[in-house]
Amino acid sequence: MNYPRKSFPYWTLVVIGAALVFGGLVRAGVLHLAGLQIHAAPAVTVQEAQSAPPVSLAGFKNGFASVIDPALPAVVNISSTKVVKEKQMPNMFDDPFFRQFFGNQFGQQQQQQPQTEHEYSLGSGVIVNPEGYVLTNNHVVSGASDVEVYTQNHKEYKAKVIGTDPRTDIAVLKIEATGLPTLTLGDSAKLKVGDLVFAIGDPFGIGETATMGIVSATQRALGGQIEHYEDFIQTDAAINPGNSGGALIDVRGDLIGINTAILSGGGGNQGIGFAIPIDLAHHIMDQIVEHGKVIRGYLGITIQQVSPEMAKAFGLSQGGGALVGDVTSDGPAAKAGIQRGDIILQLNGTPVTSQDDLSLRVSEMAPGSVAHLQVYRNGHTQEIDVTLGTFPENAQTAQNNNENQGAAGLKGLQVQNLTADIRQQLNLPATTSGVVVNQVDPDSAAAQAGIQQGDVIQEVNHKPVHNVDEYQAALAGTANQPVLLLIDRGGTTLFVVVEPQQ
Repeated sequence: MNYPRKSFPYWTLVVIGAALVFGGLVRAGVLHLAGLQIHAAPAVTVQEAQSAPPVSLAGFKNGFASVIDPALPAVVNISSTKVVKEKQMPNMFDDPFFRQFFGNQFGQQQQQQPQTEHEYSLGSGVIVNPEGYVLTNNHVVSGASDVEVYTQNHKEYKAKVIGTDPRTDIAVLKIEATGLPTLTLGDSAKLKVGDLVFAIGDPFGIGETATMGIVSATQRALGGQIEHYEDFIQTDAAINPGNSGGALIDVRGDLIGINTAILSGGGGNQGIGFAIPIDLAHHIMDQIVEHGKVIRGYLGITIQQVSPEMAKAFGLSQGGGALVGDVTSDGPAAKAGIQRGDIILQLNGTPVTSQDDLSLRVSEMAPGSVAHLQVYRNGHTQEIDVTLGTFPENAQTAQNNNENQGAAGLKGLQVQNLTADIRQQLNLPATTSGVVVNQVDPDSAAAQAGIQQGDVIQEVNHKPVHNVDEYQAALAGTANQPVLLLIDRGGTTLFVVVEPQQ
């Protein structure tokens, strides 16, 4: 039997990147800016909002023009051009059938010149500095050979891409102009559900448009379906294709988010839009401008969400925190003593609410700084200090594709001993031990929990298994209990809980 080397059961979200209009482009997650240079520069001076008392809505008797009008000039339209294909048309006179009749007399004359195809994308951006610095989304300009910025007063500028960060979907542009209108940067950390917000951008390329809504949620994460680092402001203010990179402002007119995506079943606005908090976008912009790239802290672990079922399997009273599924050898966490199966409960004295929370907070710490972790291990908590490394560009993304909990046991799951031949098929080290899954009933709870053909089960309820006999012995007496499995998938270990049959 041939085993797949890597296969993940993705759940599908249709996320429309709001800038991708005329080209029908799909968001790019890899930085590739053809013909554009990455430049480092001094920090960008921006205007930040000062603490102020709450705004009374009683003053808005005739609407919100007093908030929106001053903000409109600082929101721009962005048009990008991407070279997507070069091809040479076939010359039929090169065919041997024609040559036997005509020789080469037409071949040179009919030679076709290479043709270039372009794709065009529209999006939005926000001027945050009067000297021409513009914040937008990475997917608005990713792969672009030319970027043009159009201001509200109908001026056109050729933009230079200062740098991009695909992991947060932020890009920084620079246009050659001075005395430009800007938006004051607000404090997105103070946002609360129910706060009034306005989205400004250029949907569908029809022109600058403002919409109104509320903050529907904060610190929203979608398991990496949109970006690697997700800490979104969710809003029901209408966001449509072309709004990507535009402004989300509050009732003071302060910039509190960069509009980036919508969740939609039909391609249009359905009241579920997402914006990158300005606190995060500002941090990324400073990194890009000062260093030419984003420098992040690095723990060197693969982490998973701690569901209530997972927490119960590890002896915790409730979910929360981040479960360490794997530890990079010789990485910062390994050197500090972090182990697979540890649950990180706190970072620097603040509770860790999820794997996304931990990933984002560590990424914002400087390499060389010390992360003070509270770790749960074998029924006890302990404090561990980790000196962070520098996040490598090719670091493996923390995964949580395994948690699709079912309501039955391990029926429908078949395993066999892990042989040298199977290790080679799965591209696993010779030291890998366990039993390999050779068949999974798609209707079983194991399949629902994310177990796949080719997974190597290494532990059952914390007991190491090296062969089928040990695997069966470890399962003895667990018919009516959840089973915690440690599996190796493509060289990365992670935990899976399979619920008992009801």
